[in-house]
Amino acid sequence: MKIKSQFIFAVSVCVLVMIAAPHAAAQDLPSQSLTRGTLELGAFVGGGTGLGKSDSTQFAYAGGRGGLVLTSEHLSGLFRGNFEWAVDAMPIYMVMTTNGPVYSGSFKPVIWQWNFTHGKKVAPYVAAAGGIVFSASNVPPGDTAPVNFTSQFVTGLRVFTKSGRAFFIEDAVGHLSNASLGNHNPGYNGLIVFTVGYSWFKTRK
Repeated sequence: MKIKSQFIFAVSVCVLVMIAAPHAAAQDLPSQSLTRGTLELGAFVGGGTGLGKSDSTQFAYAGGRGGLVLTSEHLSGLFRGNFEWAVDAMPIYMVMTTNGPVYSGSFKPVIWQWNFTHGKKVAPYVAAAGGIVFSASNVPPGDTAPVNFTSQFVTGLRVFTKSGRAFFIEDAVGHLSNASLGNHNPGYNGLIVFTVGYSWFKTRK
């Protein structure tokens, strides 16, 4: 699946969620749901493609997310928000290389995220993320390595259906390489992925 079709799919899902979600009263759902000490549990699927010389490689994944809102709200206006630390676990992380698909799993222990909480129902966010990918064979194919590291810049949007419940959609631009664990480290200098999912939030009483 190429970038254009993934982007159209992601935007379509977001629009459908906004249309289908029950109308919320004049409440600040992000502020209610994302308070200091709030726990997030989510599930998601996604996919993407390499960029430039790597555009013949695609990615597909599914997994779960856990997060903890670490701070109360800071700043004001459009920038009002708080800081969350999240973790992604992806037992399914397929890399479709030119030599065929390679089954992998991925763990992303660092997602440092700023939640913008000024909205009534919609909450954008930005994040810096890093993780590791374990593959059944070398990725990219060749004299490389079955272990790679990822770094990403993420932008996303949560659409709250009610307090403590939200769909989310995000895109990430990133890099994947083996940090010279293998004899060669061509990596994927650029890749883009799109993710859709749903999260539950447990606020601290």
